[in-house]
Amino acid sequence: MWQFLKNYTSPRKLAAIGIMGMNQRNCLYISRYNPRNLYPLVDNKLLTKKIAQKSGVTVPKLIGFIRHQYEVRNFETLVKSHASFCIKPAHGSGGKGILVIVDSHDGSYYKPNGDALDVSNIERHITNILAGLFSLGGKPDIVLIEELIHFDNVFENYTYEGVPDTRVILLKGYPVMCMMRLSTAASDGKANLHQGAVGVGIDVRTGRAVRAVQYGRPIENHPDTGNKLLDLKVPQWIKVLTLASSCYEMSGLGYIGCDIVLDKDKGPMLLELNARPGLAIQIANAAGLLPRLRKVEQLVATDVRMTPEERVEWSRKEFGVYESD
Repeated sequence: MWQFLKNYTSPRKLAAIGIMGMNQRNCLYISRYNPRNLYPLVDNKLLTKKIAQKSGVTVPKLIGFIRHQYEVRNFETLVKSHASFCIKPAHGSGGKGILVIVDSHDGSYYKPNGDALDVSNIERHITNILAGLFSLGGKPDIVLIEELIHFDNVFENYTYEGVPDTRVILLKGYPVMCMMRLSTAASDGKANLHQGAVGVGIDVRTGRAVRAVQYGRPIENHPDTGNKLLDLKVPQWIKVLTLASSCYEMSGLGYIGCDIVLDKDKGPMLLELNARPGLAIQIANAAGLLPRLRKVEQLVATDVRMTPEERVEWSRKEFGVYESD
């Protein structure tokens, strides 16, 4: 299988191991399982947060939001009791437009790399978000200001100046494939694989790493911290999967990518949902999505009904690589 992924020369070889292409994803899964009228629930992070809170799904606390240019001057008032916070566009994608502030004092706001910004820098960034510079389709946007996530210490040596997250691909609420995205210096502290973040395939059964890649190529150690990536194991794994699985009922979308972060105090938290999840997760796992998706489709065709907890257990048994610990 490794050779196919490293040296493939034809679509036939990719099909032999069940690799799903973009057209298959769009036609067979996104169009089929995701009603268009529900897209706003996940394309707008503010709406996602509201339906998550209504459903009892844990999310990072919202400090405030800015909808209009004249509200930009309220920024300092919104964050006056928060030394650290995260600013993000409601309609952003791929980590674009996210600004993380880890400390602030004496009129200066400090990024994870130590760079200091003054209030005019922050307000300019907020204005750019409102103007749609980072949004899907370039449309005017809304600015969200959230409490900063304090990621679990177990990830301390696996990420560089950013919060690691776990992407879970779900079909009808069944977790089918998982990976962690770890920020690097190349990705500027963002968990964006296209910008140079590390993708680590995660075993559905145990939460243990199965493979790691950067720029689509296998690696063994984190490029900045040097830690061995295959030693990584996600704590509270069943809780992570159950939280992701519950997003099916919450959103009504059948094929989604669910991004989960692990806060050291609050446990698993929903970061965002994606109605058009990318395909790089297959490279990180050295496995194709199609065989797993078809297995879920065969199950749901029997009209079986399961709770999120039951769906998680079924997926762990069906798609696990390692034996249970």
